[in-house]
Amino acid sequence: MSGSKCARLSGALVGEVLDSVDSVLFDCDGVIWRGETAVPGAPQVINLLKKKGKKVFFVTNNSTKTRKMYAEKMTALGFDAREDEVFSTAYCSAAYLKTVCQVQGKVYLIGSDAMARELEAVGIRQTGVGPDHVTGKPSDWANVPLDPDVKAVLVGFDQHFSFMKVNRAMQYLARPACLFVGTNRDSRLPLEGGKAVPGTGCLLDAVEMAAQRQAQTVGKPSRFMFDCVASRFGVEADRCLMVGDRLDTDIVLGSNCGLKTLLTLTGVSTVADAEAHQRSGCAERQRMVPDYYVESVADLLPALQG
Repeated sequence: MSGSKCARLSGALVGEVLDSVDSVLFDCDGVIWRGETAVPGAPQVINLLKKKGKKVFFVTNNSTKTRKMYAEKMTALGFDAREDEVFSTAYCSAAYLKTVCQVQGKVYLIGSDAMARELEAVGIRQTGVGPDHVTGKPSDWANVPLDPDVKAVLVGFDQHFSFMKVNRAMQYLARPACLFVGTNRDSRLPLEGGKAVPGTGCLLDAVEMAAQRQAQTVGKPSRFMFDCVASRFGVEADRCLMVGDRLDTDIVLGSNCGLKTLLTLTGVSTVADAEAHQRSGCAERQRMVPDYYVESVADLLPALQG
C-alpha cells in the first residue's frame, strides 16, 4: 500500500489502487445511494469497474430487504447488479444459522418479512414476525407459550419490536442450548437532514440485557460477512478494496479481514473522525482509520474513464 493511512485518493493514486485489486466491496446506503436516490456518478463507477473485469459486491447491515429486493432497487437506479452479488445481513444471518450453526429446528425471529424469506430460502422455519402485544398480567408473561421446536433466537431490525418480544426471546434463551444470533450492532440508522432513528444494536442490547447472554453477530464488522463473499466467489483479501461511509462497521470490517479500505464522505463518518482515531494511539481505534478517503465514489470516475 502506497502512502500513509487516511490519504486522500486522487490523481494517479486512484489508478494505482484500482490496479492493485481484483474485487471491490461496497456498502450501500451513504455510499452508492442515499435513501431512494443514487449518489451522482455511483452507477457509472460500478458499471465501469465491472467492464474492466473487477468483481463487485454489495455488503449491507440493513436486514429489511432480501437480496432480490436490493438487486431490483439497484437496477432501477441504473446499477448493473445481480442478486448473487448482494450480501445483506438478512441473507448472511440465514447462511450463518444454516452453515455454521447447522441449526436443527425453528428460529424465533425478531425481524422483518425479508429475514423470514431469507431463512425460508435456506430451509429454516421461523416464528415471531409481526406484532406481539402484551396480554394478561406479569405472572402470565414469564409463562408465555413457547414453541418447543425453536432452537435459536435471531434479532434483526423489527419495526414491531416490543416488550413481549424481548420477554419471549428471554424465555427461549433461558434454555442453554438455544443459539443466539444478531444481524448487527449499528446503534442508529441515519436519515436525510442529519436525523436518525434507533438501529438494530438498540434492540439487540435490550434482548442481551434481559437474557443475560451475548449474541454472535454476523454483520459488519464481523468477518463472517467477508467470509460469505470470499468463500462463494474466491475473493483474495489482499486483492480486495472495501468502500464504506462508516468507520466502525465498514472500515473495521476491512481492517479485520486485511482488505484495503476507502472511506467516502457521502454518509456518516468524517475525515476528522478518522484523524481523531489515528491520533489516539489506541490499537483498537487504529482499526477505524481507512487507508484512503474520497469526497464521493464519483471521484473514482476519471481513472475508470481513462
